[in-house]
Amino acid sequence: MQKIYTSTLTIVITICISITAFAQVRQTLLFNDKWKFYKGDTAHAEEESFNDNNWRQLNLPHDWSIEGPFSNQWASATAYLPAGIGLYRKTFTLPQALHSKHIYIYFDGVYKNSEVWLNGHYLGKRPNGFIPFQYELTNYLHAGNNVIAVKVDHNEFADSRWYTGSGIYRNVYLIAANDISIDLWGVTFSTPQVSKEKASANIAVAFTNHAATNASILVKSILTDNKGKQVARGKQMVKANAGESFKATINLPLANPSLWSTDNPALYTLKVVLYNNGKITDDVTQHIGFRTTVFDANKGFFLNGKNMKIKGVCIHDDAGALGVAVPREAWERRLKILKEAGCNSLRLSHNPHADYLYDLCDSMGFLVMDESFDEWELGKNKWIEGWNVGTPGQQGSHEYFKEWADRDVKDMVMRNRNHPSIILWSIGNEIDYPNDPYTHEVLNSGNNPQIYGRGYTQGHPPASELTRIATHLAAIVKQIDTTRPVTAALAGVVMSNEVGYPEVLDAVGYNYQEFRYADDHKKYPDRIIYGSENGMNVSAWEAVANNDYISAQYLWTGIDYMGEAKQYPSIGNEAGLIDMAGFKKAAFYLRQSLWSDKPMIYIGTAAIGKTISTNRGRINAAPLWNYNVGDSITVSCFTNCDEAELFINGKSLGEKLMADAKNKTLSWNTVYEPGELLVKGFKNGKELTHDIIKTAGEPYAIKAIADKTSFDKTKKQTANIEIYIVDKNGNPVYTATNEINVSVLGPAALLGLENGSTTSYTITPGKQNALHGNLLAYVQSHQKAGQVKLSIISPGLKEASVIIQ
Repeated sequence: MQKIYTSTLTIVITICISITAFAQVRQTLLFNDKWKFYKGDTAHAEEESFNDNNWRQLNLPHDWSIEGPFSNQWASATAYLPAGIGLYRKTFTLPQALHSKHIYIYFDGVYKNSEVWLNGHYLGKRPNGFIPFQYELTNYLHAGNNVIAVKVDHNEFADSRWYTGSGIYRNVYLIAANDISIDLWGVTFSTPQVSKEKASANIAVAFTNHAATNASILVKSILTDNKGKQVARGKQMVKANAGESFKATINLPLANPSLWSTDNPALYTLKVVLYNNGKITDDVTQHIGFRTTVFDANKGFFLNGKNMKIKGVCIHDDAGALGVAVPREAWERRLKILKEAGCNSLRLSHNPHADYLYDLCDSMGFLVMDESFDEWELGKNKWIEGWNVGTPGQQGSHEYFKEWADRDVKDMVMRNRNHPSIILWSIGNEIDYPNDPYTHEVLNSGNNPQIYGRGYTQGHPPASELTRIATHLAAIVKQIDTTRPVTAALAGVVMSNEVGYPEVLDAVGYNYQEFRYADDHKKYPDRIIYGSENGMNVSAWEAVANNDYISAQYLWTGIDYMGEAKQYPSIGNEAGLIDMAGFKKAAFYLRQSLWSDKPMIYIGTAAIGKTISTNRGRINAAPLWNYNVGDSITVSCFTNCDEAELFINGKSLGEKLMADAKNKTLSWNTVYEPGELLVKGFKNGKELTHDIIKTAGEPYAIKAIADKTSFDKTKKQTANIEIYIVDKNGNPVYTATNEINVSVLGPAALLGLENGSTTSYTITPGKQNALHGNLLAYVQSHQKAGQVKLSIISPGLKEASVIIQ
């Protein structure tokens, strides 16, 4: 019987991820401002009376590792940046209006081993640096000043295979709720039936009566469309005894629902309200969406009944110069760029991400694989002197796996379980990497085309342990959500097949093992197989495009990232479609030609013999037309048109058909002459698009483009400012590396400058060299009225300015 996995879920009501006004019953307040920070450890810092006057004041989110300095005394795996211990304190006075409430503090993520105190009272510890957590403060609050203290222990600097940052690097919220209130992540929205004609939605509301008396609680749910029109409502009465928890279940029928999809991410608004004696005692509001998903072992993936290919990329948390303390707007810009490439899915490698990223995926139309772990009970190799160089370390999250894994997985799923964007729960990445640490005798087989990890290693743990642990983790996921497939990304499929590990999973991800697809599909016909991590080579995509039973590809990676670096001074990995500043690389355009339906064409150049197309996305086809006269040059072209024609200074070098292209790349060999390269793309003889590269003169001026013309004064916002170096005629100067200085006047601050280099390791506030003539500035508003002006200067260049009202 062929294997099919169906899901009809939508979006969880997460009570801690939106800032609400004081007028609402439940108050969720951003708690990021005016913290004190000390890098290092000191005694008694958790006590109320501790004097922190000499500590640095800052606003969260905050990543102290990115402040450097970079040094080869640290680990290549984590970008040669320091870790250590950091202490945070915040003094606050609770508004009088909240004194009768239950007060909670919610951390979206602290890396790592966080411990929290309120007024000297110990609240708890959370080792995992990627999982949100909450503590109740009520019993230890004062009417006057209160002190929250947080200790972050990241002494194990080589504890990850990628850059994690250090500190309270995600948002913190203060939550005020009444005695009778909805539990943390206590509202779920599921859809047992969804079609274009009708939908049936179930709303489960978990709440607790913290009061001393019994109550009869009316639970209401109201659904509105994107125009604010009420489209469904329901209610249920629940007798709530004092001190006990309860659950209400409400069914909402809906006619002609607008279905959520990657092309049309239609969202509704669900409001859940609790009434006690006619008065509102709690309310939660969130966007939700209706959709169905099906994974079929023979036919692939279906969204709302439509068969489609999942065109995915893997991403990490960081954004170069910002470390992992990344504003929402920075990710929004990045996702727009990935969407332009034709990307429709993200694999959140290899951990749960920031709360707002899931909301962005919901609203922008990205399918999501949410992932929990990169290692389980035993550690993997963490390279210190350089990737695959020297002796690796073994520190990492496995040290607290046995005690915390169940809770970590539960919290990941509970927090995110109903986002319409999420289609897969991954319980692990490359846990079965052969001999790192698990092993099996099959690795001695001469007929074992393992891509790495050959040879059985005596004394290493047996691969059978993979099946035991995976069985347990999959069961934990299904305690919370049975509607999505449980998956994992497998590196050693041959070894895992021997011990039954894939059979524990609902869908099996293959990392860099496209060559196994056909044989394994034949051998395991009920297995849902997809590419969970793949290289950039065209053949890896053709293995998906040409096989109905393969639903997905997740490229490694969508964006260059910090860590997993080569030897110093390399600080990052260049595997992305775009660099750390979000500027497009040649690999982006090749992928766009494969994935996008919108007509596109791109040309890039390199000296003959210097063109490169590797598995990790390093394609040498720069938008550059500056060489020595007479140099022999290869012009490479990526397009989704049927044919293309190249011109040099108006002279045609001939038309070429994509049907004849090798590796989906057209190319012309020519001799350099200054002027203009022009390529035109045709379909059915009609020109659809074109691309131009011009010989650039000397750097002359700075050009700057901001993605905002004004800031919302009611909240902090971040503007992304793209900075370009151009010649006298406005042509971009690709070779320019001029030093650029950025200063900000008005109620805003410069968060960082990023040029996308993986070898640029000098962090100087307001100053950075361009790379390929480009630089990105992040500017964050202070939530105050007033004009913000950026002055952008470079010695010898005409300066630029940007005004944001």
